[in-house]
Amino acid sequence: MMKTTKTQEWVTMFMFLCFPLVSYGIRQPRTLLNYLSESKRLNTQELWFNQTLDHFSPYDHRQFPQRYYEFLDYYRIPDGPIFLVIGGEGTLTGIANDYIAVLAKKFGAALVSLEHRYYGKSTPFKSLETENLKYLSSKQALFDLAVFRQYYQDSLNTKINRTKIENPWFVFGGSYSGALSAWFRLKFPHLTCGSLASSAVVLAVYNYTEFDQQIGESAGPECKAILQETTQLIEHKLATNGRALKASFNAADLEIDGDFFYLLADAAAIAFQYGNPDKVCKPLVEAKKAREDLVDAYAKYVKDYYLGTFGVNIQTYDQKYLKNTAVSDDSSTRLWWFQVCTEVAYFQVAPSNDSVRSSKVDTRYHLDLCKNVFGEGTFPAVDATNLYYGGTKIAGSKIIFTNGSQDPWRHASKQNSSPDMPSYLITCNNCGHCSDLRGCPQSPFIIGGDAKNCSSPDAVHKVRQQIADHMDLWLSQCQDTGRSFI
Repeated sequence: MMKTTKTQEWVTMFMFLCFPLVSYGIRQPRTLLNYLSESKRLNTQELWFNQTLDHFSPYDHRQFPQRYYEFLDYYRIPDGPIFLVIGGEGTLTGIANDYIAVLAKKFGAALVSLEHRYYGKSTPFKSLETENLKYLSSKQALFDLAVFRQYYQDSLNTKINRTKIENPWFVFGGSYSGALSAWFRLKFPHLTCGSLASSAVVLAVYNYTEFDQQIGESAGPECKAILQETTQLIEHKLATNGRALKASFNAADLEIDGDFFYLLADAAAIAFQYGNPDKVCKPLVEAKKAREDLVDAYAKYVKDYYLGTFGVNIQTYDQKYLKNTAVSDDSSTRLWWFQVCTEVAYFQVAPSNDSVRSSKVDTRYHLDLCKNVFGEGTFPAVDATNLYYGGTKIAGSKIIFTNGSQDPWRHASKQNSSPDMPSYLITCNNCGHCSDLRGCPQSPFIIGGDAKNCSSPDAVHKVRQQIADHMDLWLSQCQDTGRSFI
């Protein structure tokens, strides 16, 4: 889903997820959890309802407007299922035309997607100062979904002139919103028939060294060694002429070295996360064989691909920028960092040895960022988060977990299958974040989640068929009982 990840809205995290945009929603290199290019939407008409600000206080009755979208063209009136696509850590811009839409057409489902509180236009406050972010959490977001589910069910009943009827509901999410999808089924099993948790980062991790280790594994021995050599050369050049070096990456404004190295680490990671390993490996391998300057070759890749194709905003790596409390189109970066610094961490630190990223991206860097951006006493409650949800030992039911073999986020997901919570790993050399929903690669985005560009398209098709089979069974069980859940 999910340190965390960004792009022109933050190449949209996360996911994720991966999702959320619609769920896949955001462009966020800094969290690299989520990404969705500007692709065709099935519906972009904004709808609104009033959401409770604090679900845990019986005395606070404040509300805020929360945005959502719907698509009813595939809906089988009156008893078709309702597919709830959960918005993640970014702006929601409509109902995406991805593989969930394919499933909606197959099952005659209505599609509805709710924007995550605080993100996009669903902001409760005019200022994002730290005190105002106290209601930004996964726990509040889950209650948002529960309240919205009842609101939408009632409004749909009114629309088709009926009362007290419950449709079968199924929830979807990817990356961070994939975790929300699993957690929603865990905490509100009476409100949904089942859940698809794609690349779901359900395990909060303090020092997430597995992220960097997976980058090295996904790169392969040759590319990994060149990436490591490039990092060492950059560290040496930074020490001798840092200003010129940063300028060569168009990153002269990043005064903190850790911010600069985080940018460089994310730039490499995004190629593997979204199924484009050759984008970074091919030019570096060619430069190495031609005895060309590896730093220059990597700078070209970062500027052309990460900053160019993905549209990443360098400012989102600048801690001075992250301290900006004004609500803007780029607020997602600050908001996701707040969730990282208080709830889930996912600190993408360099392993003690054999690291691809710079050792300057360490635990102290992350903690200093949290303190600098949000103030004293800001610390991720990782143990409490995992105690509340269960981490990878989540004890829910009727949840499908899917992951891509090259995705560095998969180590924060549930990868061990159990009878009522099947887990599937899609294996190929370009199967990254949410490949089951988006295909390969995920940039540029492929309408309908076409898997033909995956190196092993049959692996994707097999998992998609297993997803559909589980959904068919669980939805039929809901209908057999006459309830929207079981």
